[in-house]
Amino acid sequence: MSSTTNSKGPLSIIILGTCDTKLHEILYLRSQILSHSEDASITLVDVGRSPASDPAISIPRNKLLTEYGSPNTADLSTLHRSQVMDIMTECATACLQDRYSTTSVHGVVASGGSGGTSLTSAAMRRALPFLIPKLIVSTVASGDTAPFVGETDITLMYSIVDIAGSNSILDAVLDNAAGGIVGMARAYQQRRKPSEPNRQSSSSTTSPTAPQKRKKRLGITMFGVTTPCVDTIRSILPTLPSPYTFEIYVFHATGHGGLAMERLVRSHGLDALIDLTTTEIADYIVGGVMSAGPSRLEAAAKAGIPQVVSLGACDIVNFGPRHTLPREFGDPAAGRRVYEHNSSVTLVRTEEGECRLIGDFVAGKLRECCIRPGVVEAVIPEGGLSALGGKGGVFEDERADEVLFQAVEEGLKGSGVRVFRDPRGINDEGFARGVAERLVRLVESGEDE
Repeated sequence: MSSTTNSKGPLSIIILGTCDTKLHEILYLRSQILSHSEDASITLVDVGRSPASDPAISIPRNKLLTEYGSPNTADLSTLHRSQVMDIMTECATACLQDRYSTTSVHGVVASGGSGGTSLTSAAMRRALPFLIPKLIVSTVASGDTAPFVGETDITLMYSIVDIAGSNSILDAVLDNAAGGIVGMARAYQQRRKPSEPNRQSSSSTTSPTAPQKRKKRLGITMFGVTTPCVDTIRSILPTLPSPYTFEIYVFHATGHGGLAMERLVRSHGLDALIDLTTTEIADYIVGGVMSAGPSRLEAAAKAGIPQVVSLGACDIVNFGPRHTLPREFGDPAAGRRVYEHNSSVTLVRTEEGECRLIGDFVAGKLRECCIRPGVVEAVIPEGGLSALGGKGGVFEDERADEVLFQAVEEGLKGSGVRVFRDPRGINDEGFARGVAERLVRLVESGEDE
């Protein structure tokens, strides 16, 4: 049943498709979008290797190359498949960026196999910010989707069968996808103000007629073993005397969580940060499965936003099920302390040498990247880095912790970033209150600079 009434005007939806190999399926997806929203404005962009022809194609492959590619990309016939994919990805990215910045776009949808999913997801990741709907019907949506989604909010829908020809299963999947992108696009359209530009707002204040408290968007990094601290911070912040009200975004420090937080910082989506749980650095240093890569800690420091940095869960390296542990950790002869968090997650305690490297990383990034060191503080919870590392905990190791603490302190001497030791553990209510109070003071002092 179609929906034709929309007080905010027609939806604008972009379809990315490899029309040389999937034209029939793409046209069916297009028709189903129109069946759910008859007045939708659809831009069909052909990102295929070879030209295809159909009146429904809004931006043919050759036009895409001409308008969004370099002068020498017109003839792709002599290039390897992977080279063509790279060029088409670059052109699709440039096209999306242009359309998003110059027109009203309410959603982007695609369908494809591994190649099409790789191409269209890369274009979405590179060109589009958080919150604009992005949906891909894919044959590889069931399995390891990290290479396609990364730290973005792309939605993947498994196609069940291959995207090849027409059958009742695929038709139903594509119809669901059409209904999904129409619904998401309409929700996105309804959230946007009539005069709002097609980009994420970076305003940190309320309107002049609102109460005098100004809104600040605050990110906090969290793990299960630091949740009590974050919960306390969230409950305490509204009670503190401050000219601000904090809208809090909590990021699960699973690797992609840290990357998502830093992407949001780079897009001016956060005004302040409590980087409480920096365990992703331990995974990067030691080789765990929840690393956020070598640039962790850089975004907020380079953005110059007020932040409190701590060492939450840096006593932990994360792995999958116990049987997947590398031999150097899982072999009893290695003498490593191992804790089975659940059937899917196994934790390994960081040792002294690893702690030194983690501390050097933290200090090095803050020293090198902080453009406003005066609004950055590092707080060390001497009483334990996690729910497992406090007094009597399975990961208690005061010597290893002290190596970490000293590396941070020594590495930040003379940097302008102040380092404080707190004798309490990270989940102690007093420690959490102290972090919240520090953050408020840093935000206030940052406004005065």
